[in-house]
Amino acid sequence: MPNIGTPELLIILLVVVLIFGSAKLPQLARSLGKSARILKAETKGLREDDDDAPADRPAKTMPSSQGDDARDRAARLREEAARLEREAAATEGGQRSRGALGSGEPIQGVPVSDPGQARKA
Repeated sequence: MPNIGTPELLIILLVVVLIFGSAKLPQLARSLGKSARILKAETKGLREDDDDAPADRPAKTMPSSQGDDARDRAARLREEAARLEREAAATEGGQRSRGALGSGEPIQGVPVSDPGQARKA
């Protein structure tokens, strides 16, 4: 393998200046430096992610007030789900028109006609 000495480096530098021009060299060096910094930060982040094992991390506990709020919210959501299931079971027998609420109101103010009635007319 040939050794690259000072004369070879000067020739390579001269060719680079001729190809890119002296005005583009600072811009090229800047973008190369940014790319190297980004690459270094990403590889460092990947190494830190690999080093952190889930068993090494202490379990994070929520303050009791946040835990109580979460439990209350979960209970409300369960109640809402049960109510919706009851409504769905009740409407299976009596077919509700598509797009209308149980009270017969249109959804978001848009009147929806029953497709069965449109065919009869």
